[in-house]
Amino acid sequence: MELLTVHTPAGFKAETLLAPLAAALAGEGPAVAPHADPLQTFTGELPNDDIALVISTSGSTGTPKQTMLSTDALAASSMATAMALHADGQWLMALPAHYIAGVQVLIRSLYAGTQPVFMDTSGSFSAARFTQAAAEMTDRNRFTSLVPTQLHRLLTNPEPETLRVLRRFNAILLGGAPAGAGLLANAAALGLNIVTTYGMSETCGGCVYDGVPLPGVDVTVESGVLWIAGDVLAEGYMGRPELTAQRFRFNSGKRWYRTDDAGSVQDGRVSVSGRLDDVIVSGGIKISAAAVAAAIEQLPEVSEAVVLGLDSPEWGSLVGAAVVGSIDPEKVKDAVRAALGKPAVPKVVLLLEALPLLPNGKTDRMGIRQLLAAAGHTHP
Repeated sequence: MELLTVHTPAGFKAETLLAPLAAALAGEGPAVAPHADPLQTFTGELPNDDIALVISTSGSTGTPKQTMLSTDALAASSMATAMALHADGQWLMALPAHYIAGVQVLIRSLYAGTQPVFMDTSGSFSAARFTQAAAEMTDRNRFTSLVPTQLHRLLTNPEPETLRVLRRFNAILLGGAPAGAGLLANAAALGLNIVTTYGMSETCGGCVYDGVPLPGVDVTVESGVLWIAGDVLAEGYMGRPELTAQRFRFNSGKRWYRTDDAGSVQDGRVSVSGRLDDVIVSGGIKISAAAVAAAIEQLPEVSEAVVLGLDSPEWGSLVGAAVVGSIDPEKVKDAVRAALGKPAVPKVVLLLEALPLLPNGKTDRMGIRQLLAAAGHTHP
């Protein structure tokens, strides 16, 4: 089984992937493996000719997991998305092609028979470039996928033309990271149809929209951990059969994938409470970083917040918060103390004009951790 590896650096012309992806989905060409790291290597073999896409993702150890997605899984994901959104249509690609949310724009377009529009990704994300690309869309039904930081930048002092093109989208899929309540409220007040998504490369991207699993997707909870089943599941990890066996299993006649997320399912609705490694243990007390961030984002002066654990020889970990907004840090601490109690109060509050981003548009958590650690040393 062949594999076409494609390096996708900043500014890569994603439209060049359309032809090889079409061939792979039709079974007439090798599986496509877009990747951003020029030193990326691919080991192992593809298990069958049905694999159309291999997505590389880094885990907590930094070791890439090369997720193998079949034509059937990608087709099921595309069809379920169209059903959930009540239409096929034209997509704007604002995310890099080596991430599942980015390449899915191409795949959905191929299945829908529409021509995607490509935003200039040669530099950092900007509202001007997004607006220019969106203005080129011609289809009656229009969609795009964004991460919360991108939406935040679009809604910060937006130009009238930016709001106009945003309102023309039938739906704006928002995923990759939790979206703050303030950001969602702002978008709703401006008349935007935001659809929050939950998923990962192993599920062909988003498979839960606004808390509801896509058609054909099942979600259950075992010991507080979310498990996902359905035709959208990956075949496993290329060259890593042991990891595949750990994360994918059969139960009750279905194949399930164990996520890294804690959550619950009630009345068919999925609630994600945070990653399993999202717990900060400070002085022997367990603190949910997601809960602290949510408490901070309830403040009207705050648009975004990222909460991380910082190493401490005395406490094990300290709570650190990077906050985008014009606000007194003491007010941030007071809000957390009132909502969650004294142990959850951030010892370090760093005010930023914007969160640093990775090339894929997601929040640079490692960079934020370094900034918080430096701020903690400066202000003990």
